[in-house]
Order: sequence, then C-alpha cells, then structure tokens
Amino acid sequence: MAQAASGSLWWQHGIVYQVYPRSFQDTNGDGVGDLPGIHRRLDYLASLGVDAVWISPIYPSPMADFGYDVADYCDIDPLFGTLADFDALVAEAHARGLKVILDFVPNHTSDRHPWFLDSRSSRKSAKRDWYIWRDGKPDGAPPNNWISHFGGPAWTFDEATGQWYLHSFLRQQPDLNWRNADVRAAMYDALRFWLDRGVDGFRVDVIWLLIKDEALRDNPLNPTWQPPGAEIGKLIQFYNADRPEVHDVIAEMRAVLDEFNERVLIGEIYLPLERLVTYYGKELKGAQLPFNFQLLETAWNARAIAKAIEDYERLLPSGGWPNWVLGNHDRPRIAARVGERQARVAAMLLMTLRGTPTIYYGDEIGLSRVEIPPEAVQDPWGINEPDQGRDPSRTPMQWDGGPQAGFTSGKPWLPLSDDHAARNVAALEADAGSVLNLYRALIALRRAHLALSVGAFRLRAVDDDVLVYERSSGDERLVVALNLSSHDRPLPDALAGVSVLISTHGDRSGVRDGTPLRADEGLVLKP
Repeated sequence: MAQAASGSLWWQHGIVYQVYPRSFQDTNGDGVGDLPGIHRRLDYLASLGVDAVWISPIYPSPMADFGYDVADYCDIDPLFGTLADFDALVAEAHARGLKVILDFVPNHTSDRHPWFLDSRSSRKSAKRDWYIWRDGKPDGAPPNNWISHFGGPAWTFDEATGQWYLHSFLRQQPDLNWRNADVRAAMYDALRFWLDRGVDGFRVDVIWLLIKDEALRDNPLNPTWQPPGAEIGKLIQFYNADRPEVHDVIAEMRAVLDEFNERVLIGEIYLPLERLVTYYGKELKGAQLPFNFQLLETAWNARAIAKAIEDYERLLPSGGWPNWVLGNHDRPRIAARVGERQARVAAMLLMTLRGTPTIYYGDEIGLSRVEIPPEAVQDPWGINEPDQGRDPSRTPMQWDGGPQAGFTSGKPWLPLSDDHAARNVAALEADAGSVLNLYRALIALRRAHLALSVGAFRLRAVDDDVLVYERSSGDERLVVALNLSSHDRPLPDALAGVSVLISTHGDRSGVRDGTPLRADEGLVLKP
C-alpha cells in the first residue's frame, strides 16, 4: 500500500467517511439506524477503501436536536444500542483496519443533563456557574441581543430562579461555561472515557463557539443581511464566537488526546480562512484538522475553486495538514448543489486535492436533495425556519432494491429518494460506470499513488471552465484536469500523448489521443 512507505500519520494519508447513525442502517425495525447497523456495514466501508468512520452523536439524548443535545457524555442512547454494541463495533472496525472517530458536543448539553438540572435548581447550586446565567435588563429584556443559530433569542428565562440562561441553539441546549475549570475537567474526563475504549479521535462540534465574551456585550448588526437568510445572520457573530481564549481550551483538549497514541482532533469551524487556520494552534498544538468547508460555499467554477485552493495553501501554517469536505449533515448534498454530472467531477476533486478528504455517507451513490413533505419534517431548525431545514441531506442510506431500500424493515424516520429502486448500493455496484464505482476507483488510485495521498500540489492552468493541477511525490507526477462546464474544452498542448489513468466518465484509459476534455469530465493523467 502506498501510504505504508509515506511516513505520514493515518489521519493525513487516510480518508474519513461520515456516518449519520440515524440514517445508515436499522437492525431492529424501528426505522432509525443503530450501532449494530453500522457494524453490519463495516465490510462495505472496508471494501470502499476508506480509513476512518466518523459517527455523529450516539450519546443518551432527548433528541431535541437528534443527539446534539447530550444528557450523558459517557454512555450510548438505547435508540442506537449499548456500550457493549459500541465496544464490539470498535473492535470489529479495528480488525478491518478502520479507525473510529466520535462526534463530541462540548458547547452545550441537554437541558435534561444532570449538570443542568442541578444548575437550575438554585442560584446557590454548586453547578450554577457550569452554565451561563445572567440577570435580564431593567426593562425585562434578555441580557443581550444574541440570536440562536436556530432562530429566536439565544436566552431563555427560568421562572424558578429568576435569571436567563444562554443557549446558542435550541432552548433545550443550554451552553456550558467553558471559563469554569470544573467544566473543563469534567469534559476532558469524558474524552478519556472514550479514548480508553479505543476511539481514535473526535470531531468537535462548533468548537469556535466554546468561549463567549466575558462581559456578554451585544453583537453588532450585520448591514449585509437580507431575507430569506437565516435569522442568526442579522448580527455579526463577534462576541459569542471565535474569542481569543478558545485556543487555550482547544490546546487543553489536544493535550488530552496526546496522552494516547496517534489520536486526531478535528474541529468544526465556519470562519474565514484567515481565522480558520489559527485553529491549528501555537506550534500546531491545536486541532490537527480544523475542518475546511470552502468547497461547501465556493462558487462552482474553475477560477473560484482555484482561488480557494491557492488561498488555503498560502495561509496554512508551516507543517499544518490540509483537509477538504464536500458535504455533511448540515449542508445540501453535493449532487443537489452542482448536479449529478458535476458531482462526479467533484468526487475527483475531493480525492485528488492535497490533504485529508471527508466523504459524507450517500454521496458515493449520488444521493441528492430528497424532498420532505411538511408533515414529515423532523429537523428543529427546519421547523423554526423552513428555508434552513437539513432533513433533505439526512435521508436513509439506500442499500438495495428491496422494501425500504434495505435500510429498515419498518418505516424509515425520513423518506427515501424517489429513485431508490435504482439508486442503491447493490444496483450501482453492478454498473461498472456508476458513481459508486467511480468513488471506488478514485479511492484505489489515491491509495496506490503517494503523489495523490501525500504529495505536493501545484496549479498548472485555469480558465473559466477548466482547472488543471499537478500532484507530485519524488519522481512521480500526476496531473488532474477537471472540466467544470457542460461543453467540451481543449486541454493544454503539453498534455498531448500522456496516459489517462481514470476518467470520471469511466470509459477511457491508456494514451490520450488528443480528444478534448469532454463536458463534465475529469481526468487523472500520468505524463
């Protein structure tokens, strides 16, 4: 295997695959995916060629936000299984060479967490300062103007104690006070609980929000906000996010992981690049992989993507390892954003850029936006602000052409796609030209060539439609040419007579004969 000789760490040369557990595989007929379901599909993940499985939250939770409202950081919600199920999953994943990454949700707990129940019981509670409580303004208004990320005020008044508590998301998700040393110690012990069980790393939810302005000053108005933008955008997120002290917290988290061998800390961060790269930390002692979401937001054209890549490479700190993401459980799927044909080009882009790629489950079978009838909406953000609903990107994985696409024997918690009889793993595996087999081929190519997994990056050419770049390691050079348009485009003369290793169309290899780069086509070439 190419990476075995690279000297790189697993999270550098590897590929991460995100599983949204509610939607991956159900084994008990309740219509919701579970840990035994992930266990059942480990052979699929191993055959796909990925290196690590990131599992979205599976902790005990009232499910106000589907697991991102945690009631116990050191157990498994019965909806998903048991600790024994989890231990078996980790053991079997490791036996197949797969790492396991857990989602960690430290910004807030559930309002049913014992810590919060204690905190709200009395102003004199020993845990009162574990959360952010404040008196309101003299006129009875909340302490400041902050807005919840899910819409509405970020404060809820507690009648029993006469104060307001902060919640950056739902009122059922009160924010922890990360300025409190006891909170930090308790959360670091939760990390150790899972690390002791063999977890290989954590993706840390909203890591840039952990520390708030000590004086809780009002956020400034955003003069560029316009409807139907999310309500949170009315204000510039200045005093409630990306505070300087957050880097001390992240360094402490990283130190906990460094007590164990080769564990990875991934941070969810939606910030401009100049701020994002600071999350690598001083002397690279912050997050090893601050998530880079540029491909979720950049305009889908060659010049914009080239600029995004070059800006990122330029701003990375010395020794900082890059990473790229095409989709996740909070954003529209890549096929919904750029169309089915360009989603194949996007797959080649993701698998050939320098840095660690993350695949969102279902993207490899071309899942797109699944329309959710109003009566079937589950997402609390989608209920509060219908234009912002995330359910269309969270629908069940489609495994075969049988009832409910092999996901469940019951009624799935969200609808399947209308084309599930054809868009499923079994059908696509049998089609040599399918998007699933393209993903398999790209992953295999990446694993076979150090130039792709850990090599250097150089932009070679770009115009409005075509992006051409080179990846190299030692004497090996590979060239990637991507046509982001719907019409044929010529390639530079210097690429005449080179070998085609793979086409996103899946229908040509060998020496290139001067044929143009076809509409919606990507090529990996060997000079």
